[in-house]
Amino acid sequence: MGESNKVLILGYGEMGHAMEYLLTDHHQLFIWDKFPSAGFQSVALDECVPSADVIIFCLPVNPHREVAEQIKPLLCEHTICLSIAKGLDENGQTAAQIFEHVLHDQRCALLYGPMISEEIRSGRYAFAQVGCRDDVVYQQICNLFSKTNLFTEQTHDVAGISWSVILKNVYAMMFGMADELQLGDNMRGFLMVAALRELEQIVIKMGGKPASPFHLAGLGDLVTTATSESSHHHELGRMLARGETGNITGEGVHTLQMVEKHHLLNTAMFPLFRLIQQIVKQPEQVAKKIDVFIQQRYINEE
Repeated sequence: MGESNKVLILGYGEMGHAMEYLLTDHHQLFIWDKFPSAGFQSVALDECVPSADVIIFCLPVNPHREVAEQIKPLLCEHTICLSIAKGLDENGQTAAQIFEHVLHDQRCALLYGPMISEEIRSGRYAFAQVGCRDDVVYQQICNLFSKTNLFTEQTHDVAGISWSVILKNVYAMMFGMADELQLGDNMRGFLMVAALRELEQIVIKMGGKPASPFHLAGLGDLVTTATSESSHHHELGRMLARGETGNITGEGVHTLQMVEKHHLLNTAMFPLFRLIQQIVKQPEQVAKKIDVFIQQRYINEE
């Protein structure tokens, strides 16, 4: 690739706009959206995919398989497919697993970390891990963002960062509950330690490395999502603590559903995860459920 790349952005939501903001001054951009809003002209995939150097999947994970299958016959060998999706599809698969199953030997990578769209578009710093095992691919992605305020580092632990970033949305909801119930800063510190302990155990079970939850895609993104008042999952936690159940949707909620549906985890081994799952199902007496959880935890450890 040369210094300037042809970049195809798939999806023109919050992160599609953020990627456009970051890259528009340095690269040739093309933007596709399945359901374009009024006044926006979406490009045609059959025209743009064959010439793209990088294709950024700014889509939820659910459409990944459909879109990947659609563009697969059009891809060039050198094209990099880069996903920012932080969830599980209806089969309980991560974006990395979908890429592996559908695109096979295509050059693929993940981009995960503290990357709030509003902050990116206001010119603030953002940080991410690039999950890929090919060092050349990483260098090309690093060069892609080299003139922007998004700073990257590489990890070969694709499974580790996938599960770290997916599950952090689940744990972030508990921080919103604690804030809504005014449980204080001590509680926030406890929750961070408890969440990271479980994240590490889950990542290992899913084939990742134990250190991965403590880097940008895990701890970094968890702190961002769990403490930001503009975070969707933090707000979901607040809503649950208030007993509001009308619009409890998001990647974290869907992850809980997929974990249960596909039996991805033995949740009895992860009590904080299980508590969140129970509250999402039955958001009544949230404060009492949290109190019982803490009391039982420390009684059991004595």
